[in-house]
Amino acid sequence: MTELTNLTVAQIRDGHRAGDFSAIEVAEAFNANVAGAKALNAFIVETPELALAAAKAADADRAAGTLKPLSGVPIGMKDLFATSGVQTTAASHMLEGFVPRYESTVSQKLWDAGAGMLGKLNLDQFAMGSSNETSYFGNVISPWRRGGGGNAALAPGGSSGGSSSAIAARLCPAATGTDTGGSIRQPAAFTGISGIKPTYGRCSRWGIVAFASSLDQAGPMARDVRDCAIMLENMAGFDPKDATSLDLPVPNWEAALSSDLKGKTVGIPKEYRLEGIDPDIDAMWDAGIAMLKDAGASVVEISLPHTKYALPAYYIIAPAEASSNLARYDGVRYGLRDLPQGAGLQDMYAATRADGFGPEVKRRIMIGTYVLSAGFYDAYYTQAQKVRTLIARDFEAAFGVCDVILAPTAPSAAFGLGEKTADPLAMYLNDVFAVPASLAGLPAMSVPAALNREGLPLGLQIIGRAFDEQGVLNAGLAIEERAGFTARAEKWW
Repeated sequence: MTELTNLTVAQIRDGHRAGDFSAIEVAEAFNANVAGAKALNAFIVETPELALAAAKAADADRAAGTLKPLSGVPIGMKDLFATSGVQTTAASHMLEGFVPRYESTVSQKLWDAGAGMLGKLNLDQFAMGSSNETSYFGNVISPWRRGGGGNAALAPGGSSGGSSSAIAARLCPAATGTDTGGSIRQPAAFTGISGIKPTYGRCSRWGIVAFASSLDQAGPMARDVRDCAIMLENMAGFDPKDATSLDLPVPNWEAALSSDLKGKTVGIPKEYRLEGIDPDIDAMWDAGIAMLKDAGASVVEISLPHTKYALPAYYIIAPAEASSNLARYDGVRYGLRDLPQGAGLQDMYAATRADGFGPEVKRRIMIGTYVLSAGFYDAYYTQAQKVRTLIARDFEAAFGVCDVILAPTAPSAAFGLGEKTADPLAMYLNDVFAVPASLAGLPAMSVPAALNREGLPLGLQIIGRAFDEQGVLNAGLAIEERAGFTARAEKWW
């Protein structure tokens, strides 16, 4: 039955419809893989019974001729999405044991489409991190290993590291992710899978544990571009419960997929050519340019002059919003409560937050509180918002001469666990190529394009105009077809 776990979402959907196998067979195969891969620590909660229940319903729907878009497809759910009756922790001690009585809009859409849940996936605590090492439940391990006999455990990227590791290891065919400053794209690049952050507002944020509300966006992660299109169609849509949700129809992205880029222009931002970058990254980027030319696109150099300010602006805006959002975790209403003997209200606040938040979350809350404080608000937060506007204008100007933008997803391949934990700035630099599109609210996708000299995956990033997920997906498909990326991690777990 293990061969079923090598199938993509599209192959599972179509094979189930054709009667090649039952949904129960698929669910059992993936449940077995999940149970046998605990060494990766990709799941915080496993829900094999929910995957089987959805599979039984899918087989009944097939018999009745009432199949849904994702009938027979089991998926992983990042543990940032509230799931009714199933623990939702945001990988934190603060929410350990919290079982919502409600369902996030995105997860409900997926269940309504017929998908089943294999479990809740590990992540960086409150989605804060680039390596999945900040989780209260322990770090996720990438299924990849360096070539040449290197045995050191590698980071799967973050914050959606549980999602990326699980897909790469064939524990699920697809999963949800969230992207605040690259948390879908960077882990996808690190593990040789695909992932797309849609335009801000395409997917509802209702029921997703908040990090930075003006940046957070849900999106799919999967083995290939077609699967991302299928998943996104069933995740997106207007939600009146989310004030930032876009009241727009959901396009049929899968049906419109095309790798023919004739008449399209690809922009290459000169500011992304960083001095001292890994030569494997530059080589992959140049190969990607050639691939898009081969698909019929023309190429033009563009300038995004405020790129160098994107990372510092992001690390002011995101912590500021996190500081505000995480103020709700005070031990009063829900979640952890630490009440030392004889303690008053302020003591309870302090004890609860000291115990419930990890070091990285505390660091960002403190930064955010500082930049929002009297005397510093205008000097930092207001200035960062002005820079954000300039970055968005840079993209607007660039899209006057090109249709999509091509760049690396991350400045390196996956690094070893523990290599950057002592240097937060080095960790933050992992988001250097991903953050600008997040600040501008644009759709952006990572697709695997090459292996580096150590045999590790490298990803290319496509950034599109607002609402042009189709253009991003099509360019991603053109790269996917020409890169011929079929490498997968050798099983060691």
